[in-house]
Amino acid sequence: VQLQASGGGLVQPGGSLRLSCTASGFTLPGYAIGWFRQAPGNEREGISCISSNNGIRYYADSVKGRFTISRDIAKNTVYLQMNSLKPEDTAVYYCATDRASSPSSWYDQSVRCLFGSWGQGTLVTVSS
Repeated sequence: VQLQASGGGLVQPGGSLRLSCTASGFTLPGYAIGWFRQAPGNEREGISCISSNNGIRYYADSVKGRFTISRDIAKNTVYLQMNSLKPEDTAVYYCATDRASSPSSWYDQSVRCLFGSWGQGTLVTVSS
């Protein structure tokens, strides 16, 4: 089970970025994929999740109305479109699946997602 997040970068406040999460070793839509982020000195924050099979989408209040999660089953990829970015969105962003678990796994009730296994994150910096 591998997940590769990409698409991060430096963007000005109010700008947009699209993150991608490519899965290997398993196929969508059999498993949920979620995004979480972690800023220096902060706790991990679950921000969005797309459920397995029926693809129901969940968002944290902090990103609702600005971020959109989607998936391309043919490409085995999940996207996170981030609009109206704010400096407080600055963090390393990770995508995770419930396909596998580890001692660091956790369930985030706010986005109804089990963050079981994840790969390297991608850094998003929102600054002028």
